[in-house]
Amino acid sequence: MAITMGCIAPIKCNATSIINCNYDHPHSLDASYVKRAVDLSDKSACFTSPHPNFGCVIATTSGAGKVVGEGYLYAQGTKPAEVQAVEAAGEYCRGATAYVNMEPGDCHGDCTAVSAFIKAGITRVVIGIRHPLQHLRGKAIQTLRTEGLHVDVLGEDIRSISIEDALKSCLVVNAPLLYRSACRVPFSVLKYAMTLDGKIAATSGHASWISSKQSRSRVFELRGRSDAVIVGGNTVRKDNPRLTPRHGGGHLPMRIVMSQTLDLPEVANLWDVKEVPTIVVTQRGARRSFQKFLASKGVEVVEFDILNPKDVVDYLYDRGYLSILWECGGTLSASAISSGVIHKVHAFVAPKIIGGKNAPSPVGELGMVEMTQALELSDVSYEQVGSDVLISGYLQPIPDLTPVIPSVDETSAIDPSLSLYDSPIIFFYKTWDPYGSFSNFSPHPIRLPDENGDYVTWSSVEHYYQAHKLVGSSNPSAGSYIEAIHSAKSPEEAAQIGRRTQREHPDMVRADWESIKTKVMYKALKCKFSIYPHLNSMLLSTSGCILVEASPHDLFWGGGRDGEGLNYLGRLLMKLRSEFLGDDDTQKPEISAELRKSLEHEHLVQPLWEPPQCPLEIPIDRLRHYMLARPRSAGDELCL
Repeated sequence: MAITMGCIAPIKCNATSIINCNYDHPHSLDASYVKRAVDLSDKSACFTSPHPNFGCVIATTSGAGKVVGEGYLYAQGTKPAEVQAVEAAGEYCRGATAYVNMEPGDCHGDCTAVSAFIKAGITRVVIGIRHPLQHLRGKAIQTLRTEGLHVDVLGEDIRSISIEDALKSCLVVNAPLLYRSACRVPFSVLKYAMTLDGKIAATSGHASWISSKQSRSRVFELRGRSDAVIVGGNTVRKDNPRLTPRHGGGHLPMRIVMSQTLDLPEVANLWDVKEVPTIVVTQRGARRSFQKFLASKGVEVVEFDILNPKDVVDYLYDRGYLSILWECGGTLSASAISSGVIHKVHAFVAPKIIGGKNAPSPVGELGMVEMTQALELSDVSYEQVGSDVLISGYLQPIPDLTPVIPSVDETSAIDPSLSLYDSPIIFFYKTWDPYGSFSNFSPHPIRLPDENGDYVTWSSVEHYYQAHKLVGSSNPSAGSYIEAIHSAKSPEEAAQIGRRTQREHPDMVRADWESIKTKVMYKALKCKFSIYPHLNSMLLSTSGCILVEASPHDLFWGGGRDGEGLNYLGRLLMKLRSEFLGDDDTQKPEISAELRKSLEHEHLVQPLWEPPQCPLEIPIDRLRHYMLARPRSAGDELCL
């Protein structure tokens, strides 16, 4: 089955009716609503960085049913799809059925999505697939059932041909997360365009253009759906690509060049990082002078002892990436396939013949000598795109996680003495981690006074932090940039605006920024952990543990790749935890009566948690030891 998921602008979800459905089977209506949730979940593609795709549909149960509310997750750190749907449905939620493509995940730290269903009076929830992340799988289902809601999971509680089709749609739309969870590498897609006789360029190396304009537009879409695009050095030398989506959306994937020797040109489109960042991965010690040149251009260089696709995707996994697009030549494609990191292939076949004994092919030497050794794709689809034919299929089937990774309850049943979170060091990074609510990207609005003393609500800590790079700037244009950051739909977009402004207009950044940025972050964090009791409780529960922001590339706020990072975000959280646990009452969470009344009115805060007295944390100088000794086991989902 081929599912086309195009770039569609964010929509306003209104009440609609499902039409043109065959209701002969009792589960056909369920299947149609779940597939609608799948379509919704894909709406943010090309607009934000890839993230778990959630869509929700709420429908009445009378007659053929009527959709009364819809929603989808726009980006990590934004309002859950389930909450959007409940708000859209309003009073029609009572007695209605909610349909979600994937089990709700607790990325807020307070079961927001599940609570929305329960409080709204939803009586039945139909779930496409269980959540693939170990620390989330099965929890929402259990909670909903405990609260008396009827829960059906596709393929488990209800089965039919139409249900199987809907289930497949659920797997496809979240394939990157499923592969990441099961294989512990990002979902990797190999894309190439070739002539009818299997050539990706003429003997001279000329390749513009093999495919049609429509096919090239589809490639832009594929890029927009990826966290990163990888090419080899030969592609840089011969094609000088830009590797930008050029689709009009907001998401710009990281551009990655793999080159062992750094035999690369000094002038290349990829070295222009004003709009899109570039990483060059290379062998340790290669052309130090050229590495310095790249660094002067703003290009990040990452060295490996031995450069190979497997180690690179392992690094990108640690970096939190979900999806990688490989647009490389035959040599690197063959190496990636041989390394087992390619999961899916998109081949655009043009009705052209170029010939040439030495003309390059899309995949180089794989060491196969018999046709019986050929790799066969599964779930193959064919689609005409312009004058070309797009052939797509999987080299590795979408994993079924149920028997691969046991749930928390199953783990306890196997060995009651095991605990997933008993390590003396706690890693957090993405908002969907077990401790993802510690992230400055988490979806927790904060409210703080501005320079005039007026309280302003910020959608996240990251919104506040990025805007305050410019607060107090003497540049008269700073105000418009601050407003753009304040209005950003997601923390990711706020960060993009702030970083781009700092890079392109350094004169606009306040002169004392480097000396006060940790104070700005601390102030925002303190507000966040003061007004959300469940976050305060979560932070206090980590007493005795080192907290590490697990970004392998951010050497200031994160712990770095091998523990060489300064881990300032983790340090600030541990400092805040110590302050909350202090004996001095003046060091406990403070919030003005005026602000508390305002926050209670907006339902952003409940009575504060009164922390117990507990020992302080392990000294920070043990951080590097823990980072270097950090395990990479099947249960380690904390680095997402």
